[in-house]
Amino acid sequence: MKVLKVIGKIAAILSAVYAVLFAVFYFDLDGKFFYYVFEPMMVKHFDQMKHRDIMDTPYAQDVK
Repeated sequence: MKVLKVIGKIAAILSAVYAVLFAVFYFDLDGKFFYYVFEPMMVKHFDQMKHRDIMDTPYAQDVK
């Protein structure tokens, strides 16, 4: 009987995990998270970074 309880608990946990993963897939929650949360956060982060100006670097030529 103890083995059946353990198997039942494992089956319940796996069913819950399957339901959550199915909901993520069905409603495209991962794509929505990346589009609405992650990407704006990264854009804000990279826009605030200090970038070097490419036009200020001198052009080196190999003159012989």
